[in-house]
Amino acid sequence: MSDTHSKRGGWITFSFITGTLTGLTLAAGGWGTNFIVYLIEKFHFKSIVATQIGNIVNGSTSLLPVLAAIIADSMLGCYSVIWISSSFSFLGIQLLALTAALKSLRPQTCVNGPSLCPMPTKIQFAVLYMGIVLASIGQGGTRFNIAAMGANQFDNTKDQAIFFNWYVVILYASAVLGSTVIVYIEDSFSWALGFGICVVVTRIGLAIFLLGNRYYRHIKPQGSPFTSLARVIVAATRKRKIPISSKSGDYYSEQLGKVEKVVAVPSESFRFLNRAALKTEGDTNSIAKPWRLCLVQQAEDLKSLIRICPILSSGIFLSTPIGVLTSLTVLQALTVDRHLGPHFKIPAGTMVVFTLASTAISLTLIDRILYPIWQKLSHQSPMPLQRIALGHVFNALGMIVAALVESKRLKITKTHHLTNETNSTIPMSVLWLVPQMAVVGIGEAFHYPGQVTLYYQEFPTSLRSTSTAMCAMIIGIAYYMSNAVIGLTQRTTGWLPDNINNGRLDNVYWMLLVVGVINFGYYLICARFYRYQNVGKENKSYISDQ
Repeated sequence: MSDTHSKRGGWITFSFITGTLTGLTLAAGGWGTNFIVYLIEKFHFKSIVATQIGNIVNGSTSLLPVLAAIIADSMLGCYSVIWISSSFSFLGIQLLALTAALKSLRPQTCVNGPSLCPMPTKIQFAVLYMGIVLASIGQGGTRFNIAAMGANQFDNTKDQAIFFNWYVVILYASAVLGSTVIVYIEDSFSWALGFGICVVVTRIGLAIFLLGNRYYRHIKPQGSPFTSLARVIVAATRKRKIPISSKSGDYYSEQLGKVEKVVAVPSESFRFLNRAALKTEGDTNSIAKPWRLCLVQQAEDLKSLIRICPILSSGIFLSTPIGVLTSLTVLQALTVDRHLGPHFKIPAGTMVVFTLASTAISLTLIDRILYPIWQKLSHQSPMPLQRIALGHVFNALGMIVAALVESKRLKITKTHHLTNETNSTIPMSVLWLVPQMAVVGIGEAFHYPGQVTLYYQEFPTSLRSTSTAMCAMIIGIAYYMSNAVIGLTQRTTGWLPDNINNGRLDNVYWMLLVVGVINFGYYLICARFYRYQNVGKENKSYISDQ
């Protein structure tokens, strides 16, 4: 297909990159999905506290990819960051496996109910948190750098789009497998065995990645791209009193690695930044004075980041309700009947699987059925902003379903006088919780690939690795925001007590719906005024102009 002219890269690397992704994601699903339950059952954390810790872990594993991407872009490259991070993950999961295997590394079992549960010692806390930190660093450093490295193997955007679709499908399918099979082993057989499997698949994923080294196209880091962006701001500020010129000869540009006079005038948007590339008296050498005279392309790179920031910010409140829903659904699952037949019991931690499965299935259907129909009717593929908009809609629908299901759960709880019972099982099937997770999963099938594609293609070339980590940064901030929402709600209302049977979790979901609708309105305004720079150059205007 593409890159046949290149000695490295192309589709021959696909099996190595996706094999690595599969192994690392299996491990992440195995230990991360069931982590809240592990804290409650084995380390005796209170339910809301365990939920907040889980959100901190999820937020950290989502924010760390940004730092990892910056390191990859500026110093080490994707390849080195991925194998180093995988090694951290391997060590961290090993420590978690030891806490499950050795009784000395976890507190003793509870005596006469949850009120008499011994708390972990300082050493037990230290080993637990060290394992969490190392595993989180490993997960954060690999997931989105793998996406960037995979996309770097292709030259044209069509192949990159195909890769991103398969990347998301494999990512979610592997997470589903890890969150079902491994989590079931942890709940039904042994936590040590489940964590041990995570150690093994991490090692296998790392080995597959290293074996493919001879085929990879390695993009050499060009130094920190943020330094050049900072230079634009400093240079433009220094020349703030100088009038902006309309003559192309008054600016500097880069061509074939050399600094020469430009052949075009910088864009008219954010004209203040054009001063950074404006040649003034004394600016005889832009290399010698990089903090006074910048390239036109550097100014345009900063402009592209500024343009996309409003879209990016709307993604935070798109993901915040998902973080709250995912965490609290685990607590809901712990209170209801999780049996499917006389012998099988669904682990509470696997509820996220229904979101992942819904996303993976929806992605396939969307890619194979919906998008071809869309393209046939409109004579063009759906644009990234349209995909994200559909994700907003399904996300709001998910909150509505969640609120209605929780109202039913609370009604059954009151009918059977179980409001104040913490260890009793409510006679309601856990399958009632599936629709809310599935609807949110359909939304992710739209907005997640849409965001990855938008950021990768619209960000400056020097920030390609960072661009794919933007989704992770948004999710990370959203998890911290969801933690803040849970904490604020718990302090100011009676909706979220430790015993959720005595609370009003449905009101929390209605509140999240209101936040989501407001955020959707903000997104539509931002999208309406956004103009594509690289996506669909034949029609840069947003679809609403059509």
